[in-house]
This record gives sequence, C-alpha cells and structure tokens, in this order.
Amino acid sequence: MSSVPRRPLKVLFLTRYPMAGASSRYRVYQYLPHFEAMGVQCRVQSFMSPVLYQLSFSKGRLLRKVWETGKAVLRRLAALANWRSYDIIYMQRELFPFGPPVVERFLRWRGATLVFDYDDALFIHKPSRYNPLASLLRSSDKVRQLFGIVHCVIAGNDWLRDEARKSGARAETVEVAEDTVRIRPHAPHTNDRPVTIGWLGSSSTVQYLRLIEPVLVDIAARNPRPRFEIMGGDDFRMEGVPWVLTPWSLEGELEALKRFDIGLMPLPSEDWAKGKSGGKARTYMAAGVVPVCSAIGYNLELIEPGRTGVLCSSLEDWRRELEALVADAGLRQRIAVAARAEVESRFSPVTQARRLVGIFETLRRGSKE
Repeated sequence: MSSVPRRPLKVLFLTRYPMAGASSRYRVYQYLPHFEAMGVQCRVQSFMSPVLYQLSFSKGRLLRKVWETGKAVLRRLAALANWRSYDIIYMQRELFPFGPPVVERFLRWRGATLVFDYDDALFIHKPSRYNPLASLLRSSDKVRQLFGIVHCVIAGNDWLRDEARKSGARAETVEVAEDTVRIRPHAPHTNDRPVTIGWLGSSSTVQYLRLIEPVLVDIAARNPRPRFEIMGGDDFRMEGVPWVLTPWSLEGELEALKRFDIGLMPLPSEDWAKGKSGGKARTYMAAGVVPVCSAIGYNLELIEPGRTGVLCSSLEDWRRELEALVADAGLRQRIAVAARAEVESRFSPVTQARRLVGIFETLRRGSKE
C-alpha cells in the first residue's frame, strides 16, 4: 500500500526590513535558497519598503515617514489576508513596530502557528536617533507580551533565549549563519601596504566607536601605518582620525572586507549589548579580517581570544591589542585563518536552515495534535 506524500511545508516570512537591513538579511533572506532546496514553500513580505528603510535613517521628513508607514501597514495586512494557507507565520520581530500585539493575539486565537524571531534585546527601550515619534510609539513591554502569545521564539543567542523563557515562552537558539561562499577569504596579511582598521555597520550604531575614541586618536597620531575606514556610518567624524567614509551596499561590503585587515566591534557595558548576536564580528571572521571586540555578551561565546579574534575589557586592552595587530602581519594571518575556519564549521547557512526547518516541522505536527 502506497503512503500519502507529505504536503510541502508552507511558511510566510514577515520581516521588518528589506534585503538591505542586516537583521532581516541574516535572519531570513540568506536561508531562503536552502529552505526552497528542502522543499519548503516560502513567501517573504517586508514591512519596510526600500524607501521607508532609507527614510528611517534620516532626521525630519515626518509627513513622508507617516505616509510610507501607513502604506507599509496596508501591505502587511494584505499579506496576512490569506494566513490560513500557511503552516507557519514567521515574524522576524513583531508584525507592526508600534501598538499592542492585537493582530498577533487574533491570529493565535484563530489557530495560526506563530514564530517570533529576534536577535536584539527588544524588550529594553532604546530611543530612535532619527524618529522621536517611533520612539514614542514603541513599547518594550510588547515583546514580552509576544513571548506569551507565540508558539515558539527563535533567539539569536542563549541570553535572548533565556529571557524569553523567563516569560514562559518555548524558545530555541538559532545562531546567525554566515555564508563563506558569498564572502571570499582575505588575501594573505602583510605589512607591505597600509594596515586598514575598519568598522562595518549602520549609522544607528557607528556612535559606539566613541567608546574607544581616545585609543584610535592615539594610534592615528603615533603610528603612520594604519589606514582607517568606516562603511555604513554616513557622515560620522572623529577629530584626529582620518576615517575614509564609504556608503554601504551589499556588493560594496564585500569589497570593503577585502580592504579591511582589522575589524572593530566596540559595545557599551549594558544589557542591550548582551542581546547582540555577533553579526559584525562573525562577518569579519568569515572574511579573514581580525575581529577586535568588546568582551561582553555573545562575543564571549563567539571568539576564542588570541585564536579566532581579540576581546577587550578596557581602553588599555584596546590600545595594546590594536598596536600588536598593526605591527604583526603573521599574528593577523594566524587569527584570520582560524577565524574563517571557525565560521565554516559552526555557522553554515545550510546547517542553520535545516535546524529551522526541523523546528517548523515539529510545530506543524504539534498543531495537529
């Protein structure tokens, strides 16, 4: 007797950002080819359009932001109109970036299987630098409410997972993958050319470089060898450090990583930093760029000091480690090779995609019991 073929898994991925947004790109978009190769039928809908995403980094233009946000709400509601056709509704962050979780409660009540994905400490209120209205409408308590509504929370690190579990959620850690096929390895490190100390990110986090400003100013003044580059920091300036500013783009990121020798990731000593899932450091590692990071949160799990990167707890640590790396190309090369190998073995996109599909299948079976 022939068995009935299993119906393909259908998942509606509702992201916060378009492809340009690192959180959505790493937490959803990079897995889609692997999901589809496993037979999962995927549909992705971003709350922010590319226009709204760019507006979110600009000051002022309130009416335009309100208009684009209104259109985003309508698009999101339209995407949910046929929610019954999906086995899983995967929310990369909440359905709407403001207001109480009314729609989420309704969907749960009506029988939808909901997954909430997050890789930042969203339950800690963090005001927007560009949009005071968004800060006013944003509620950190909403995230903890969602923990009690959804069927499963997917967290970017164990600290975030445990915070969700404290609120009664079923929660699993799925660390962020990094595609070493997309990111080619760095050329062998050498001191026959200027050594580039770089930072990769967005204008919302570039201010963290202020935490190590005295060290960077001192290195720039005393050592002619380093070159300094920021990709994605808009018009950031630091008196005494000749930063080369490069606008972010997906392809431009790959070129910048080829130029970088040392990658910076300073973070403040606060709970917000514990929610960070190491994306910047892991990207450096994948590219064979030596990550030099604050010794806090997930960085302590990601990096083995002296082998796959460097961890710093004080300004003196930052000064000593950066000076040593600038001077010693062999040290940079040893760390670069080990760091890339670590990413290849621990953070393969296909491995993480399989883990997610396993969670989806478990949830689908549970919904029928």
